[in-house]
Amino acid sequence: MTMADITIRGAGIFGLSIAWACVQRGAKVQLIDPFGAGAGSSGGLVGALAPHVPENWNPKKQFQLESLLMAADFWREVEQAGSISAGYGRTGRLQPLKDTRALELALQREKSAQTLWQGQATWTVRHATDLGPWCPPSASGMVVQDTLSGRMHPRRACAALVAALASRGVEIRPEDADQGLVLHAKGHVGLLELNDALFKPIGNGVKGQAALLRYDAGAVPQLYADGLHIIPHADGTLAIGSTSERDFDDACSTDSQLDDVIARAQAAVPTLQGVEVIERWAGIRPRAKSRAPMLGAWPGRPGHFIANGGFKIGFGMAPKISEVMADLLLEGRDLIPSGFRVEDNL
Repeated sequence: MTMADITIRGAGIFGLSIAWACVQRGAKVQLIDPFGAGAGSSGGLVGALAPHVPENWNPKKQFQLESLLMAADFWREVEQAGSISAGYGRTGRLQPLKDTRALELALQREKSAQTLWQGQATWTVRHATDLGPWCPPSASGMVVQDTLSGRMHPRRACAALVAALASRGVEIRPEDADQGLVLHAKGHVGLLELNDALFKPIGNGVKGQAALLRYDAGAVPQLYADGLHIIPHADGTLAIGSTSERDFDDACSTDSQLDDVIARAQAAVPTLQGVEVIERWAGIRPRAKSRAPMLGAWPGRPGHFIANGGFKIGFGMAPKISEVMADLLLEGRDLIPSGFRVEDNL
């Protein structure tokens, strides 16, 4: 049996996308997850690929911008390799502005986006009445429309990566011995292991609840209204999410908090009232102490590396993270930006 160059433990979005980037560069990869692909938070429903606001620029925001701009090519290559759609689309986003202060900030950001987004996407303040019936009601009468936000169906994206990897001979195994360099991408379970191994709080899990509705909105922008992501998927469903819960008893159960999310979404978008809820989902998202993805070498453990802490932005960050982690693992080039490094959480 041929020895692997890299063992990746964890088949969520980080583990799958980094495996794909390494395989594309000719590396031999073994991918291990006892629960299969997308078993944790990567198997959720929402799939909002949304940018940070264009202000107070820093390396983290630049990294995210580059990743969102890479997404179309990244997912096209994955889909071509495995012949399964990830449900990706750069459909943009609409955000109602609730008052004069929100409008003032949005107008400032409209100007800054022209420079910070490098002319590759726009952030525009528009009259809600100009945007058709899909635009949610706005107390100020104005909304932000950005053309950088994208959407995808998380489960379909994981399935697309699994198929692409299989086309290159990589299958997910429930267990095997480590071979070569080892990358730990095990989500919130991996963060808890790091807490124990390093004797300090590195990260934890935050519960989220989301819902999937049977509603075909067509090729329209995602919405961000009343603190909720409302994502029309390419398969004729619509996802709503999500909660952020620090204290919980059952990680996988939904409750009245999700009922409230659904009710708020229906108030923000009246056409959703009475629409069938076809799935209620709950799961644990990995949140590193820095709140940003945590990438790099495992301190004091030669040959072991970490890619974790995707929290709410893992799918949007995956194209760029897979690239820089392949650089690190295969070429020893460390291009991880400040704010995303393991040591930022120590």
